[in-house]
Amino acid sequence: MILLGSTGSIGVNALYIAHKFHIKAESLSAGRNIELFNQQIALHRPKNVAILSVQDLPALKPQGARVFVGQEGISEMIAASDSSLVINALVGFAGLNPTFTSLKHRKKLALANKESLVSAGWLLDTSDIIPIDSEHFGLWYLQSKRPFKKLFITASGGAFRDTPHQDIPLKTPADALCHPNWKMGKKITIDSASMVNKLFEVLEAKWLFKTEAIEGYIERTSNVHALIESIDGSITAHFAYPDMKLPIAYALDSTQALKERVIEGLTLEKLQSIKFEPINTEQFPLWKLKDTLLQNPKLGLILNASNEIAVKKFLDHAINFGRIRVIIERALEKFGSALGHLGTQEDILALDTEVRHFATSLS
Repeated sequence: MILLGSTGSIGVNALYIAHKFHIKAESLSAGRNIELFNQQIALHRPKNVAILSVQDLPALKPQGARVFVGQEGISEMIAASDSSLVINALVGFAGLNPTFTSLKHRKKLALANKESLVSAGWLLDTSDIIPIDSEHFGLWYLQSKRPFKKLFITASGGAFRDTPHQDIPLKTPADALCHPNWKMGKKITIDSASMVNKLFEVLEAKWLFKTEAIEGYIERTSNVHALIESIDGSITAHFAYPDMKLPIAYALDSTQALKERVIEGLTLEKLQSIKFEPINTEQFPLWKLKDTLLQNPKLGLILNASNEIAVKKFLDHAINFGRIRVIIERALEKFGSALGHLGTQEDILALDTEVRHFATSLS
């Protein structure tokens, strides 16, 4: 396999499953955590490695592997690899070009990079994409020959699910990073608190399952990831311990994943407290954008670019939490009518750059 983002939580879990299933890691890429990357290289002995910055070359210990550097280096590594499977666990818009490159070279793509489908879903052939977000994996797992009426994905509610809504806009990064269920990367934790992460997942589901009939609910235990309502009136749900190893295992080898326990099992006692709560738009005002995004999904490009800038400003203590929403809404208002020409990757990159410049100018 080719693994992009090997030092993140998904990457670490992917290497664990690959070792368990005796799957060779031919090529690995990492960001700036060179210490962990060196440990992974020493253990898995890939043929190719890629790092983000040339500044980290002196610290890298490639163990004889061919070395690629920078964003272009990642795409070059994909093209130079023989493996037919790419796991894209990169964070942010930086994952888009590797997605295009993987599909261009006819590789099966196990996709955890939300921004690829959010920013360019209309240009991607999803028939070669395996979802490894837990929500979309759950929908995939539940699919059958029965036609469905509606898809449901769940949200934890993030750090502010029980905070009085009038207090949320003034919250600090330290407040927003206190996720009630687990510890994740800073960006995704902030997106969970704002519900932007769930807007991303709605757009992903639209492209993956070819529908606009998608709804979201808060499920506090994070043990129910997805539900499908069938036309016959029944609803099926995917219950699973919240561990990314399960979707990764099916992406790597679905036959082997069916034959052995991959994650901790759930008991009925653990499921007794499950309930589903509507996502309150006073608590999460950006959730009001859901239907607009489904009707005009190219807006996802603007949403992602403006959100990445706003979250960075927030983490840098340049704005308070409430300004994330304002920056996103201002960007959507300014660029929302300029989406008809987005027919190429170059078009997407150009508008992404323009939106980022605008969002950066706001305070």
